[in-house]
Amino acid sequence: MKISTKGRYAIRVLLDLAEHNNGEYIPLMDIAKRQDISEKYLESIVSVLSKNGYVRSLRGKGGGYQLARLPETYTIGSILKITEGSLSPVACLRDDGHVDCPRAAECETIGMWKDFYQMVNRYFDGITLEDLMNRRAEADNYVI
Repeated sequence: MKISTKGRYAIRVLLDLAEHNNGEYIPLMDIAKRQDISEKYLESIVSVLSKNGYVRSLRGKGGGYQLARLPETYTIGSILKITEGSLSPVACLRDDGHVDCPRAAECETIGMWKDFYQMVNRYFDGITLEDLMNRRAEADNYVI
């Protein structure tokens, strides 16, 4: 399983919005500069985030983007699922965890793939944007 740049950048965009939240809309150009990501590529990512209710947008002067909810309500798992489509490690395992394969009854490996899929989902669903912000704050306060 490999997370695409779209999934990774979506997390970075939402984290950037959370860290720079001052109640105002943040221009995409500012996010692009801070994250060193093409503004054009970010447009496609925030479009997906907006359609799924993860960000609010405002056009025109003073416009930009902001989180639609509090950072602690966004799990990394939910962000990856809307950007990646699926976190399933194999084609025969659907997003709902069911097996879609005519060989399922005699497949020796399907249990392993199901366990892996559940482990990945539990891991990413257990991390929020707020958790990532707290990790960074803890790292910044760490003195050698």
